Amino acid sequence: MRSPRADATRNRDQLLAVATRMFASADAEPSMRAIAREAGVGIATLYRHFPTRESLVDAVYRDQVVRLTTGARELLGQLPPGAAMRRWMDMFGDWIATKNGMLDTLLAMIESGEIAHAQTRTELLAAITTILDAGSAAGDLRSDVTAEDIAASLIGIFTVAPRPEREAKASRLLNLLMDGLRPA
Repeated sequence: MRSPRADATRNRDQLLAVATRMFASADAEPSMRAIAREAGVGIATLYRHFPTRESLVDAVYRDQVVRLTTGARELLGQLPPGAAMRRWMDMFGDWIATKNGMLDTLLAMIESGEIAHAQTRTELLAAITTILDAGSAAGDLRSDVTAEDIAASLIGIFTVAPRPEREAKASRLLNLLMDGLRPA
């Protein structure tokens, strides 16, 4: 099997980026036609890469999970653990906002077993643990906080202050959470 042409790869990447952005900013799931139009490609090109709405949602979802899991390590390579955690929380908020724009399809896929929610949870908790462990070792973050604590706190924050509508409130709450994560 040969690798895809450069323009095909570029089109797929563009479709993924546009779909992610549209899902994050949409009140309701955007149409496949709207995503293709916004990406500057024909509907046939979109369907060639993503034959169904589910395949597009799956690709966006998996891309976001990879960004969160690899992002934890990348952030730790660039920032002190406390700053890495705060930046990662913003990335998590972006992921939640993206999920909201594809929620109906995503829930149906989780229900049918097409997306392994438990696997995603395990991967995200591991990413949080990576930052927490580095922060604890550096004396940057409390050692008595678990990844589950962080995940529950983030879900709570983004439930009461969804992005992008309440960006300022979410940021304030995340900063308060960070204050609580610092050692006394």
